[in-house]
Amino acid sequence: MTPTVTAYNWAPDEGRGLVRDMRVRWALEEVGQAYEVRLLNWGEQKETAHRARNPFGQVPAYEEDGLVLFESGAIVLHIAQSRPGLLPEDGPGRARGIAWMFAALNTVEPVIWDRVVTGFFERDQPWPKARLPSVDERVRERLQELSAWLGDKDYLEGEFSAGDLLMIAVLRHLGRSELLTAFPNLVAYVARGEARPAFGRALEALRAGLIDEVPEEFRRPAQSGDHHA
Repeated sequence: MTPTVTAYNWAPDEGRGLVRDMRVRWALEEVGQAYEVRLLNWGEQKETAHRARNPFGQVPAYEEDGLVLFESGAIVLHIAQSRPGLLPEDGPGRARGIAWMFAALNTVEPVIWDRVVTGFFERDQPWPKARLPSVDERVRERLQELSAWLGDKDYLEGEFSAGDLLMIAVLRHLGRSELLTAFPNLVAYVARGEARPAFGRALEALRAGLIDEVPEEFRRPAQSGDHHA
């Protein structure tokens, strides 16, 4: 059975591939797995039909042979474990690749997402000016640690893995901000991931499914928890 990925037909990031279904699309492209996409109108993610796929009313969702998964990290892990190409075959290497997947989502993404929420979603509130210095300092600390580990390597453990896929996806939320550009090896690392043919195919397919019309709900400030998982 061809897997089906559920995503939005409109993206608040203007098609830059930051909504988390991009991670799943990229993983499928890396392993050479064809897939179908179910596109939701904005608002349909909160309806009963989609909550049967994702109880939190978010995207992405993933369906294959009766298996229904939510949470982008869990989906990428399933793809990486069930198909060759995203994790080393040897046990220790495989475990290290999985460790980096968890590091991307549990150690690095929370501080970066806090920066996104504070600096973008809450930018019209009275508290970002006071909060941003401490938020930025936490981001810098994590980036410094990641940069030190990466050094001059192409990827975190030498060869590209699902850990790199998720880490690069997380770092892309910083765009070309000074937080990221302070670490040239991380800038090059992100660019290396974006240059992979599988990334390009995934982004092209994502953009092809997007509509131009901005949903009514997004003509007001977005709620930070509504977008993706």
